Amino acid sequence: MGQQLPAGPVQGVEEAEPADYSDTFYGQIGGHETFAKIIHVFYQGVAADPLLRAMYPEEDLGPAERRMLMFIEQYWGGPRTYLEERGHPRLRMRHVPFAVTPEARDHWLAAMRKGVDAAELSPLHEATLWDYLERAAHSLVNSA
Repeated sequence: MGQQLPAGPVQGVEEAEPADYSDTFYGQIGGHETFAKIIHVFYQGVAADPLLRAMYPEEDLGPAERRMLMFIEQYWGGPRTYLEERGHPRLRMRHVPFAVTPEARDHWLAAMRKGVDAAELSPLHEATLWDYLERAAHSLVNSA
């Protein structure tokens, strides 16, 4: 009769220690769950907005939602999954194929505002996050 393996991790495979993000903005606002909520609500807005939706060639927005979530989590001190899977973010370069007009920026910010509001952050955290999002949105405008 063979030896039964204990339930749990595969033998010989080290399980990574959970990362401590408590000293980062990412950890301070609730980590993955908070950012996932913000980005999910944002993508609901993208799906409902013809101007924004047209910028996403994929029929399924799930992969785009995942990429954005990985990026934003990494930016704010969370897991570095984006870098590991996709390399340097190069935001401006990745957006060059799309005509990001001031109108598109405003629609993007409106959808993102709903996501940020859904997270119910403290005033300081909300202001910090929103400042970054506004600056990022303005920097990606590449068409009149």
